[in-house]
Amino acid sequence: MTSLIRESDQPQVRRFLDRELSWLAFNERVLELARDPDLPLLERARFLAIFASNLDEFFMVRVAGLKRRIATGLAVRAASGLEPRDLLGRIRARAHELQAMHAKVFAGEIAPALADANITIVRWDQLAEDEQARLHTFFREQVFPVLTPLAVDPAHPFPYISGLSLNLAVVLRNPVTEKEMFARVKVPQLLPRLVNVDADEEPDGQEFPRARFVPLEDIIASHLDQLFPGMEVLEHHTFRVTRQEDLEVEEDDVENLLKALEKELLRRKFGPPVRLEVAEDIGPHMRDLLVREMGVSESEVFPLPEPLDLRALNLVADLDRPELRYPKYVAVTPRALSEVESSKPTNIFDAIKRRDVLLHHPYDSFSTTVQAFLEQAADDPQVLAIKQTLYRTSGDSPIVDALIDAAQAGKQVLAVVEIKARFDEEANISWARKLERAGVHVVYGIVGLKTHAKLSLVVRQESDGLHRYCHVGTGNYNPKTARLYEDLGMLTCDPQVGEDLSRLFNQLSGYAPKTAYRRLLVAPRSLRTGLVDRIEREIANHDAGRPAGVKVKVNSIVDEVVIDALYRASQAGVPVDVVVRGICAIRPGVPGLSENIRVRSILGRFLEHSRVFWFAGGGEPVVYIGSADMMHRNLDRRVEAMLRLRDPRDIAELDELLTLSMDPGTASWHLDAEGVWTRHHHDAEGKPLRDLQSYIIASRPPKRSGRRR
Repeated sequence: MTSLIRESDQPQVRRFLDRELSWLAFNERVLELARDPDLPLLERARFLAIFASNLDEFFMVRVAGLKRRIATGLAVRAASGLEPRDLLGRIRARAHELQAMHAKVFAGEIAPALADANITIVRWDQLAEDEQARLHTFFREQVFPVLTPLAVDPAHPFPYISGLSLNLAVVLRNPVTEKEMFARVKVPQLLPRLVNVDADEEPDGQEFPRARFVPLEDIIASHLDQLFPGMEVLEHHTFRVTRQEDLEVEEDDVENLLKALEKELLRRKFGPPVRLEVAEDIGPHMRDLLVREMGVSESEVFPLPEPLDLRALNLVADLDRPELRYPKYVAVTPRALSEVESSKPTNIFDAIKRRDVLLHHPYDSFSTTVQAFLEQAADDPQVLAIKQTLYRTSGDSPIVDALIDAAQAGKQVLAVVEIKARFDEEANISWARKLERAGVHVVYGIVGLKTHAKLSLVVRQESDGLHRYCHVGTGNYNPKTARLYEDLGMLTCDPQVGEDLSRLFNQLSGYAPKTAYRRLLVAPRSLRTGLVDRIEREIANHDAGRPAGVKVKVNSIVDEVVIDALYRASQAGVPVDVVVRGICAIRPGVPGLSENIRVRSILGRFLEHSRVFWFAGGGEPVVYIGSADMMHRNLDRRVEAMLRLRDPRDIAELDELLTLSMDPGTASWHLDAEGVWTRHHHDAEGKPLRDLQSYIIASRPPKRSGRRR
């Protein structure tokens, strides 16, 4: 067996790619999709909006956290070998390049293509007089009443600028005193950012009527004289600030986590700034004023062409132009859960009792599988108890409604609500209170750990005794994202899984720190060690001449212990395939370290979100699915669960999925040893390679339909 990799054998800087720079490389891959002329135009616009939203969160959390650690002296050298200040400098430099590229793609590629499709974003001075007249009325009736112009002078200090808000910086002059003054006008976030100029026009006879949008800030800017009557408007420019918005709650020091988190949510709005975006033609005096008042450095200023904040392109991408979007598809219900020559709804419990049911969303309908499972459980008089984890769910969640119905029907219902789910804290607090009022037992998991596992447990009284029905998944119990995220799930009534889930829920709601499991690997106690043990077994299998191999599919992989185990496998000659959507700290193909490791990334219309671990097992493959990515937070600071599959048919199906993901004929990005991702989406003759997601849609057998997507 290959010995443990030591830093003296492989310098640390050569072993791991940097996680933050790898994340920026992931967002660059998103930008590449926006540039792909083979993709539908409105989907390309959507990818531009996704890029912008992703980068906002990256600055709010990752950059802000690094900056905070540097300021407090807590920052340490990254696993990649980069010193904190060097890393921050590289992040800012790369972010500047990517934001400039993002703006260039919009102005030079997407906007002209949209115009060719009769969809344009126009500026105020491009509108005809009658169109401007209509917008005068719109401004007077719907915009003006909600605006609050804020002056800056000795009596009015510089106003607080909320994070991610779009603002107009205005320079005014008093015609009497000739004194110049500064004012700020916030663009209302509850109004449409892009106003459809042609919304009320009669159809012009074209097959696809034109759609023209004018930015709301343009409408406000053209009416500044009404906001500052008697003053001369000398110049105005848009700007936007990004602030630290991650939450810090010391759970050990608070008696009531719910109240502590609510207070911290109020503080979030006042986090320090980490990025200032300004219109590229802003004057030096105004720019200096904003930099000084915001307290940012020059490296944190991002001059960009207007319009700023291209998240607004989601409004364009939502247009009803089916020929410019991905083709619709129909999610199906797996055959095991479909009706069999009967007009009655399927009894999901009978179906699960016959065999385990592997689910693959969004190809398999969430509403007719997981949602139906919980709704039937809530309505079934034989069901005695339901236990459920909730990390993120939709605003009108049928899952929450089912739990409430069950509690009101007298069933024992436990909901483990993770109220610290980033940026969903307020919604989850609201759901927690609603569930408590309905009589649901609501707990918030284990102090110091986020509960990220995706678990449901239903206890049912049947003629031969109690039976436990379980769902273990890789994605949230959210019907909306289940249509957009690629995830896996397992419905089973296997007694071992039922016993494992019962023990895990007892640990989450009570005190059971030494719980042992049979078919689950659970973080933070056994997941990392369990996976590393499996990797070591593959090395032993290879050394003994038995079939050996490791295949991994995750969102992110940065954990040094797991990566070092994969390096040891590679050095021993074990083939290792990794499919990763986002961050990857592995250096594949390094001689003597990782020449047997291949890394691929697949992005597309659905967000690849499932986590799968496949081990050759000496000829008897072992497969786990679950909620955990290979990151420190998942393995050390979260409750995660990975389920071992048993049915050979399910194991074979996931083996095929992983094999297809790595196949040279499948479109993907390939990672090299220097951290460079190269897109492979055409063959040597220029023909498109297989799009994995489209291939899966086309290959799904025609079963009972779910909902049209």
